[in-house]
Amino acid sequence: MVRQLLIRGVTLLEAPGRPPRQADVLLQEGVLVAIDPDAAAVAEAACAPVDAGGCWLGPALVDPHSVLEEPLEGRAETLASLGEAAASGGYGTVALLPWAPTWRDRPERLRWNWSAPLQLLPWGSFSVDGLDRELAPHADQLTAGACGLAAGATLPPIDLLERGLRLAEMGDRPVLLPPRDGSLAQRGFVRERVEALRAGWPLDPPGSETLPLETLLALADDLPALQLRLMNLSTAEAVARLRRQARRPMASVSWWHLVADSGGLDPADDGWLLEPALGGPADRQALIEALADGVIDAVAVHHVALDAEEELLPLDQRRPGVAGHGLVLPLLWAELVGRQGWRAEQLWQALCWGPSRFLGRPEPALAPGTRQWLLFDPGHAWCWADAPPLSLAANRPCRDRQLQGRVIASGLTDPAGWVLAAALLN
Repeated sequence: MVRQLLIRGVTLLEAPGRPPRQADVLLQEGVLVAIDPDAAAVAEAACAPVDAGGCWLGPALVDPHSVLEEPLEGRAETLASLGEAAASGGYGTVALLPWAPTWRDRPERLRWNWSAPLQLLPWGSFSVDGLDRELAPHADQLTAGACGLAAGATLPPIDLLERGLRLAEMGDRPVLLPPRDGSLAQRGFVRERVEALRAGWPLDPPGSETLPLETLLALADDLPALQLRLMNLSTAEAVARLRRQARRPMASVSWWHLVADSGGLDPADDGWLLEPALGGPADRQALIEALADGVIDAVAVHHVALDAEEELLPLDQRRPGVAGHGLVLPLLWAELVGRQGWRAEQLWQALCWGPSRFLGRPEPALAPGTRQWLLFDPGHAWCWADAPPLSLAANRPCRDRQLQGRVIASGLTDPAGWVLAAALLN
């Protein structure tokens, strides 16, 4: 078992606003003991050094919203399997939406948790049972530990929405609302673009996002104290409208909208069916540029797990969504750092510090004593299908694809299971 390690020459991403730097790091049983330890500490540890040139060590990632429907007996995912999958992908904090067969809309339904160092944050519900007919007990949920309030997959009716926001029981906590009108989507599941027209997919017009977005931006102007959060922007038109907004609310984007589009995804691949709908190449590029410019603040995993039986259904009978905490950092590193020329600290802003601010929480930083850290090797080649199947979800894209970049160690997981540990023993 790996008990103590001296990681030499790793590049640190310590905190927002601080430039990356090379350092040596001393680890003990998953705890970051010291950064640039002195000779006495190294001698006392009496451990062989490991060269980590080319690797990056930063705070664990933060997922601002994902879905877990049946925490104890789920066939598609459980609380335990989600925690293992998130930790293996470097995610130390996951915020769960209230979406479930038993909707999490009251204090007694918000008490799920993980053991340290993992952090599970519950979003409270805006409406009772997620039906958008009457308001849920906002203050009671927040008192019970909800990190904020969230609606369902579509925007609630304007009368209920205005009443709940003007009551202002949420105080300074975030309110997560989707700029999406399901009645305008016309049962389409690919955004109305030239690429989707050529392929013959059922189309979802941009107006299903831009029209409710106008409603939300008007409310944000009318209620300046409201901590509005826009969930999962997906179109170039919405990005353009948000850029023109003088007082911009914070916004998130699903990671899959940044790596896939209707012009590049093979018709046989997983990942076509999303909510909001998958866009074209111009949508994807607009979202990437908005994330780089700070118009979009956070990347969400928005994990929606399907079991093996549901994954076999035809697309028009299947629920939308993709799973895969373990894919987010490798694929976004390849796309944003590798192809788009981003700096590593920009990616951490999108995956860690930005999501923390989105949730109204302090931005994580590396410091001695923490287990909320990860070590990422951008050059590590691996295949998703060969990795341990920690998640139960069947709708994980890229299963047979060769990937580049992997979390090889983390204070979130048992050191005996580290990819780095396996390399040391070979």
